[in-house]
Amino acid sequence: MAFRINYNEEKNQLLKATRGICFDDVISALKEKKLLADKQHTSTKFTYQRIYVIQIGKYVCAVPYVINKQKKEIFLKTVYPSRVLNKQYSKKGKSEKTKK
Repeated sequence: MAFRINYNEEKNQLLKATRGICFDDVISALKEKKLLADKQHTSTKFTYQRIYVIQIGKYVCAVPYVINKQKKEIFLKTVYPSRVLNKQYSKKGKSEKTKK
């Protein structure tokens, strides 16, 4: 079952202005198969959300999203660079771990 990806355009513009990354970058990364993981949200406050872990440029970003099965859509909530995920998933972080 194919789901379309949707997001709030105002939020997209805000992300572009404040973080330098946007939902368009996320969609491009998904098309380029740069999805590193699809995880359950770790916060008990957001149990209904999942998180895409995506490589955007040279950094790993977290993209919380919700799935609406009735509308057959994935709604992206936000995107942010994550130091923790970057350390966990980047090749540089993995090679540094093995050196220690």
